[in-house]
Amino acid sequence: MTRVALLQIDVSDSEQPHERITRVLDVVRAQSGKCDIAILPELWPIGAFNSSALHDNAQLRDGSLVSDLQSVAREAGIWLHGGSFVEKHDEGISNTAVVIRPDGTIAAMYRKIHLFGFDEGEAIMVERGHDIVTIADTPLGNAGIATCYDLRFPELFRAQAAQNADSLVISSGWPTPRINHWRVLIQARAIENQAWVIACNEVGTNGPVTLGGHSMIVNPMGEIVCEAGESEEILYADVDVTLAQSWRQNFPVQRDRVL
Repeated sequence: MTRVALLQIDVSDSEQPHERITRVLDVVRAQSGKCDIAILPELWPIGAFNSSALHDNAQLRDGSLVSDLQSVAREAGIWLHGGSFVEKHDEGISNTAVVIRPDGTIAAMYRKIHLFGFDEGEAIMVERGHDIVTIADTPLGNAGIATCYDLRFPELFRAQAAQNADSLVISSGWPTPRINHWRVLIQARAIENQAWVIACNEVGTNGPVTLGGHSMIVNPMGEIVCEAGESEEILYADVDVTLAQSWRQNFPVQRDRVL
């Protein structure tokens, strides 16, 4: 069994990014002995809908935020999905997720492929990623990495399933008005790919948007194992990673796929 902690963080604008970073690093540090892997939401230092802060908070991959996340993962002795941060690079900025091993080394980074905004905000300010990322040998088995709006595009997760993903890990800033979509899509991605879905959302008021919470863990049969509420909290659950492969063997729906 793998003990998972979803860190559903409040990203309300009343808290400054530097204050939140210090607070959240302490939350991660406190997970020592409580979980095998902790997961943070999307763009948690500034909030997923704080587009005006994207450029001012952009950092290189070896900047202070990633370095601090590496340090606290090492201190706590846990795997850490550090949510995503604004990555500065030669082509501009990207919404980049980072996954860190217990020794503090980086297992992988993933630049968000599907950008939200319909010609506004992230959609025009951020450079999309192109690489599908599945990380081998994590506490969640082969783990496919995705971010928020990616959830609406099943082709990404099909590709990760083809890479033998046991789990699909999603960090998000999903708003309250569409939270029912979030819940349905998470279950759909689990059912159609016969994989665990581990999804961490954020809460609070970010600009004009209220974030919806309801971080969830759904098993490969599409059953909700646990679900958070609409306030900041830490959601713990035990995940049997082997369930994905055994369910695929017992119910081999994938072999009937035509397209």
